[in-house]
Amino acid sequence: MKCGTFSIVAKDKKTGDFGVATTTAAPCVGAMLPFAEEGVGAIATQAWVNVNLGYQGLALMRSGLSVKTALEAILSEDAGRARRQVIGIDRQSVFAYTGQECTEAKGHRTGDDFAVAGNIIADVSVLDSMVKAFKRSKGELSGRLLLVLEDGQEAGGDRRGKTSSALLVASAVPKLYHNVRVDFHEEPLRELRRIYENCVRMQEEFGDNVDVADLRRKVSAAHR
Repeated sequence: MKCGTFSIVAKDKKTGDFGVATTTAAPCVGAMLPFAEEGVGAIATQAWVNVNLGYQGLALMRSGLSVKTALEAILSEDAGRARRQVIGIDRQSVFAYTGQECTEAKGHRTGDDFAVAGNIIADVSVLDSMVKAFKRSKGELSGRLLLVLEDGQEAGGDRRGKTSSALLVASAVPKLYHNVRVDFHEEPLRELRRIYENCVRMQEEFGDNVDVADLRRKVSAAHR
């Protein structure tokens, strides 16, 4: 699946949480792009998506390999690597790759605790806006990631339009708002923000000791 997209992977230096946030003109981006595991890292696979970069990447990282070593090993055996774009982060490092056959405008940026990437974006200034947004943001990782997407969209975003978005955080203390996605919507980021803020309010109401999985089931049942 071709997925022109802009995304961020990042870690929270204080808590050790890892996260991914993304938005695109393609539907259901949350089903294929974001991967994150507590204590291991996070990966975003995009352009012509190869989900093995996520599944196998995390498995190799879990075994002790760095994100760079893990993802480069998978890419080296991937005949379609020229069309791939992938960013990843582990406890100590970041990695970013943009294949030469990815569609313009394309590129990536990295920092000590984050990486951003985009393809089929309005301009590479989208990436620069995302970097600035992350560096100036404060607070919990999930909120910072959402702000980065919003700044990227304001800078031009995916030049084809808007359809889906996703936010995924892997944490030792999971929250309702750590796994939120919009699969098909005219304003996916606006909708993601609405769902995110509602989940934050519900989390505050039920407290941190709530069984998040059980509460998600109850919320789902209540909206059927």
